[in-house]
Amino acid sequence: MALIDWTPLDSTYRLDGGTVMLRPPKASDYAEWAAVRAASRDFLQPWEPVWNRDDLTRSAYRRRLDAWRRDLEQGQTYPFFVFSRQSGALTGGVTLSGVRRGVAQTATVGYWSGVHTARQGHTLAAVKAVSRFAFTTLALSRLEAACLPSNQASAALLLKAGFVEEGFARAYLKINGDWRDHRLFGLLSRERARDCPDS
Repeated sequence: MALIDWTPLDSTYRLDGGTVMLRPPKASDYAEWAAVRAASRDFLQPWEPVWNRDDLTRSAYRRRLDAWRRDLEQGQTYPFFVFSRQSGALTGGVTLSGVRRGVAQTATVGYWSGVHTARQGHTLAAVKAVSRFAFTTLALSRLEAACLPSNQASAALLLKAGFVEEGFARAYLKINGDWRDHRLFGLLSRERARDCPDS
């Protein structure tokens, strides 16, 4: 079955992050995505769930696209790939997931970076762009994020993006095969509006 080169038609899903551009994943991104993920496996695995044996195959990528499409249609998940504005290369991804409406109006931010473009500011710019999208286009009130206590780089990124450390959760997520504790962070729309009035 051929992959449909899917991306939402609405232009609001293409985000300007200054040094980066964000847009939903497409079928035609597969080769670059697989190459970046493969090269970054040792770099990423300590911070992610265990990869399936077929994780980087085209069929697994198609399943990802299908899941993202279903969740996006229901307004539950907004996936983005991050591209360098200068080179056009894929640098990583940011996802808004677990969108909760009603009295919550909140979502969770997750992100990853390729090893060759890590710590160059791309993911920070992308998280800021997705936060702006969440609070303006989606009219959410709150964003949440979490990282392992040992992941100092991720904690520093969230703090630079305006998140506030709010607590600690035991056995919060199953990471690299084990249930791991996490530091918890939050960002409110009114805080972002106060700190970034022109963005």
